[in-house]
Amino acid sequence: MSAIADDRPGSAIDIEALRKRLAHGGEIWRSLDEIAGAAEFRRFVQAEFPAIAERLPAKPNRRTLLKLMGASLSLAGLAACSKAENILPYVRQPEILIPGKPVYYATTLSSDGFGIGAIVESHEGRPTKVEGNPDHPASRGATDAVMQAAVLTLFDPDRSRTPLKDGQPASYGDFLKDMAALVSRWTVSQGRGGALLLDAYTSPTLAAQIDALRARYPKLKIFRHDPLAMPAAGEASRALFGSVLTPVYRFDRAETIVSFDADFLGEGPGRLAYARDFVARRRVRDPSDRMSRLYAVGSTPTITGAAADHRLAIKPSEVEAVAAGLNAALTGQTGTSGSPIDQAWMAALVDDLRAAGRDALVIAGAQQSAFVHAAALAANAKLGALGNTVELIEPPDALSVDGDLGALREAIGDGAVDTVVALGTNPLHTAPASVDAHKAFSGLNLFVHHGLYRDETAFLAHWHVPAAHELESWSDIRAYDGTASLVQPLIKPLYDGKTVHELLAVLGGQFETDPLSLVQQHWAALDDDAWKKALRDGTVPNGAARPVPVTMPPDLGGLRPAAKAGDGIEIRFVADPWLRDGRFANASWLQELPRPLTKIVWGNAALISPATAQRLKIANGKVINIASDGADVAAPAWILPGHPDETITLSFGFGRKAGSVAALAEGCDAFRLRSGAEWFAAGAAIAPRKNSVRVITTQHHQAMEGRAIVRHASLDAFRQNPDFVRQDAPPTPTESLYPDWPYDQEAWAMAIDLSACIGCMACVSACQAENNIAPVGPEECERGHEMHWLRVDRYYAGPLDAPETLFQPVPCMHCEKAPCEVVCPVNATVHTHDGLNAQVYNRCIGTRYCSQNCPYKVRRFNFLDHQSFDKDEAGPEQGVHNPNVSVRSRGVMEKCTYCVQRISAKRIQAQIENRDIADGEVVTACQQACPTQAITFGDRNKKDAKVVREKSAPQNYALLEELNTRPRTTYLGKISNPNGKLAKPGKATDG
Repeated sequence: MSAIADDRPGSAIDIEALRKRLAHGGEIWRSLDEIAGAAEFRRFVQAEFPAIAERLPAKPNRRTLLKLMGASLSLAGLAACSKAENILPYVRQPEILIPGKPVYYATTLSSDGFGIGAIVESHEGRPTKVEGNPDHPASRGATDAVMQAAVLTLFDPDRSRTPLKDGQPASYGDFLKDMAALVSRWTVSQGRGGALLLDAYTSPTLAAQIDALRARYPKLKIFRHDPLAMPAAGEASRALFGSVLTPVYRFDRAETIVSFDADFLGEGPGRLAYARDFVARRRVRDPSDRMSRLYAVGSTPTITGAAADHRLAIKPSEVEAVAAGLNAALTGQTGTSGSPIDQAWMAALVDDLRAAGRDALVIAGAQQSAFVHAAALAANAKLGALGNTVELIEPPDALSVDGDLGALREAIGDGAVDTVVALGTNPLHTAPASVDAHKAFSGLNLFVHHGLYRDETAFLAHWHVPAAHELESWSDIRAYDGTASLVQPLIKPLYDGKTVHELLAVLGGQFETDPLSLVQQHWAALDDDAWKKALRDGTVPNGAARPVPVTMPPDLGGLRPAAKAGDGIEIRFVADPWLRDGRFANASWLQELPRPLTKIVWGNAALISPATAQRLKIANGKVINIASDGADVAAPAWILPGHPDETITLSFGFGRKAGSVAALAEGCDAFRLRSGAEWFAAGAAIAPRKNSVRVITTQHHQAMEGRAIVRHASLDAFRQNPDFVRQDAPPTPTESLYPDWPYDQEAWAMAIDLSACIGCMACVSACQAENNIAPVGPEECERGHEMHWLRVDRYYAGPLDAPETLFQPVPCMHCEKAPCEVVCPVNATVHTHDGLNAQVYNRCIGTRYCSQNCPYKVRRFNFLDHQSFDKDEAGPEQGVHNPNVSVRSRGVMEKCTYCVQRISAKRIQAQIENRDIADGEVVTACQQACPTQAITFGDRNKKDAKVVREKSAPQNYALLEELNTRPRTTYLGKISNPNGKLAKPGKATDG
């Protein structure tokens, strides 16, 4: 039955057409009169169902119409037109499923095309939380903010839900019919005129499918468009060794590290593993402990530069001169003239490298030129480090292609390509300014787009096919070191999305297949037991790449530094740490997560140095026009201490209008200034405008104002005075009017090592995912109403042109003498039997007295009902909620609870097994996500507990301990390892 009608002619309503229009995600109904026959439908409802008709507004919206249609049409007998299904009770549940108890599965998430192992928590078939896989070499049990947001993007209501043909909803069967015709044409022409446009992939199954397509269609062209690609390392290895190789670094063996603009702690597929190994060599507990040393030469501030013992800020064009100078110094040549580095600085660096020998490590930034990479490899070879701290492997992302997006545009313009299938990429947003992607793709006979969202490219495509989310997919992927791992789905595709393997199979003539069989075909060598083990472990056995032995040529393979850039402002392009190239722009968690150094949310800005801002008379938020190579953008300025002079940093990922969340964000589209695949642009011009715009930041003050908040010292100062955190610190009271609390069992406590904290914000994102913390949007963030229970404060010490950057995570301190508890008039904030400052949400009446009495300002008041967008209908995004944590309503105070739900779960398990909770058994969300293991949590009543050992370290101190709140969360003072020849042995300082 497809229509309803009364007894008048012409009154039938096409129900199927109505449903299709209602299912169209971008269409909002303004009036029933937009439907042919809608007036008759209104009269039908009034005649048959007067009770419903009374509630029918004059102009109902889409949701109201859906409700009325669902009620009235079902009563009108629509259900009788189809066979009724029997509804059976849930009496035989799967053995592995226990209601209320989560199940964990190993899978792999993609990061710029490379795999990072994950363990995903699932409640009754609904994935809710991502943790790192401790057995995976790329994660080591840690996660980052983008991985945490994977569950949010899975339930994103803006995801593409149906295939679209010329912008209109269509069936997948119709798509297969058109693809069958395409396959027939390609079979006859051997693929002439056809092209695939691929995103960044390291999937072995995909590579095999591409090879099969090449064999089937010899004239088919394969292009790759990865806007974040950095191929210079491969170019350098080809010039040096004759083949493309990828470096893998061993920070666990490195004593002295030199970074040429490499943000190895925050960028790259190996960042989590590199952070773990780097910090492991810098963890100091005793004056006799050794510590590695990091020199960083950077063209923009990064978290790697913030962790450096010595950092030099220079323009992007000057990095090659520094690399050439180091190469000359190590080979005994005369130093290059005009070097931007002070010769004393270079001499101390070279002496340190020579002393470290094979334990030295020189790293080139992935975005740097082939010459810088060659110079870094040559330095490692000269020091004997090649094969020890740096190894070369076959590239995990090796895929033979016919060119990039520019080459595809030329092929389309020449008429060599008339059909393009774009898989996972969005060239209409990420194409460089020199490539008119809209013009090129508009001239195609057939343009097919496969993606997670109806993005800029999907709007232009003739066919758009929804992609399956990575938590809905079967696939495989390789890590930064070549390790192969499997991707398995946690849930059936919510919107019948298709994987890239299914689309490639269709192009190969396989119209009825499933992604699991496609992946299993590639791993046919694994028997059933080995396959199941690979799924459980998250990695394929013996899948890592083997190091390739090489011999260094004497002349850097003929590579030379580029000509010195001319005068003018230089632009440094970077990928946004969370949104990347903009593909995650619709994730509200990531939009609202403060950037590590700027603390900016919901937008980007043009970062400049204090000196440049003073010269141009620019203040924060002042709009400046940036022109380069005939293109220009307007962006608000943001002054960033430590930024190189006469340089501007612009981040990708913003300026998008596709997506409800992405459209809320402000900022500029940096791709409009990018002329090619380069990460730098010289000769830019800046013109300040008269207006200013808001730049939303969660931290408005960067100085400690002489207070002993972050206490830090050099390694030499620590050795001279291990108790440096007490030096010049205010006296701590010993008496209190508050009573002491007795603890018969556990007494939970936390210690945070500031030497290990790199400011990556993984802990904040993990806390949000675990505890159902709602994003509040840009307007509320601007008012200072952000809801994160955990923040990472960023401070600067020293001159603004070359400051020391300090990070300090600040959760609830869970004070023994808690000033919040005594002021609550309804006893909503209480002290528990195990020492937590608990918040009883159903008691709270919103007086906010506790927040006013908290010196740490770690409580968040729920000003608005952020968790529910519609009281009558829960949106699909609410599927991400952790069922073990209550969803707070408007008007209550909320805060960090030390993940009390995790404590309770382990306590119940221990009681069932009649034992005590073991040390390390309770792991908080922030602790579990931290890639550097900076956070330790446990029972301080256990004398052998790790948290007790951490708190017994000489550099342990409490934040604002002079207030006598006696926090259970304490800090280990930050220790750095500067070279005494460049900086006097450090004196403990309070900022």
